[in-house]
Amino acid sequence: MILQSPGAIFFKLGFLTIRWYGVLIAVGFLAAAFMANRLADAWKIDREQLTNCALISFIGGILGGRLYFVALNPTYFLGHPQDILATWQGGMSIHGGIIGGYLTAAVYCYIAKLPTARILDLGGCVTPLAQAIGRWGNFFNSEAFGKPVADDFPLRLFIPVENRPMQYFNHSYFHPAFLYESIWNLMIFLFLYYFAGRRLGKYPGLTFLLYLALYSLGRLAIEPIRVDSIMAGSTPVPIIASAAGLLGSCILFLILFWKYTRKAPETSAE
Repeated sequence: MILQSPGAIFFKLGFLTIRWYGVLIAVGFLAAAFMANRLADAWKIDREQLTNCALISFIGGILGGRLYFVALNPTYFLGHPQDILATWQGGMSIHGGIIGGYLTAAVYCYIAKLPTARILDLGGCVTPLAQAIGRWGNFFNSEAFGKPVADDFPLRLFIPVENRPMQYFNHSYFHPAFLYESIWNLMIFLFLYYFAGRRLGKYPGLTFLLYLALYSLGRLAIEPIRVDSIMAGSTPVPIIASAAGLLGSCILFLILFWKYTRKAPETSAE
C-alpha cells in the first residue's frame, strides 16, 4: 500500500489559503474538547470552565509548539524573522506544544481556582486523540517520515523530491513515521479514556503523568527511524526530550502513588 500526499492545501479562495495542517490541528482540538466534555460530568468538572481552560491552553499549546521549534532552528529564523509565526507552513514541536499547553492550563486553573491535577488528568486523557488526528497534518506536508524502505515494502510513504534529505535523494519511499505515531497516540487515548483514567480517578495527577510516560515511550521507539528530526550533536532533540519526559513522569508517578497509598490506611482508620 502506497501513501502519497495530495498536497498541503485544503482549499484556496482568492487570497485566502487554508492548509490541511491547520485544519487537522483544529479538528483534533475539537474532537478532544468534545470527549473531554463527555467526561467532565462524571468527574464533577464545570463544562463552561473546562471549555475556557481548553481554549486558553490550545492557544498556549500552539504558541509553545511554534516557539520551541523556532528556538531549535535559530539560524534560519534569525535570517527570516517574518516566518516565526507562520505556523501554516508547518514546523511545530509536539513537546513544545505539550509544555505550552499544560503550563497555560495550570496557570488558568490557579487563577480560576479549579482543581489543577484533575484538569491535567482530563487533558491527559484526551490530548492523545488530538495528537493522533493532528499528526496527519505531517502527511499532507510530506514531513515527519522515516528511513527509506524498499519499493515492495507493504506500507510505504512516497515523498516528493523537494522534501527528501540530500542523502536519500534517490529514494522514493519511506517509513510513514507520522502514521506509526498517530496509531500509538490513538491507543493511548483509548487506554486512558476508557480504562486507566477511570481507575486512577481517586489519585489526581497520576493519569496525566501516565499520559506523559506513554507518549514519551512511543516517541523513543519511533524517533530512531525518523530522518528529518532536529539534532543536538548526533542525537535527535525529540529523543532527549522524550527520555527526560519518561524518566521525570515515572519518578513523579511513583512518588505520588506512594503518597496516596501511604495515606490510605490512616483514612480508613478514621
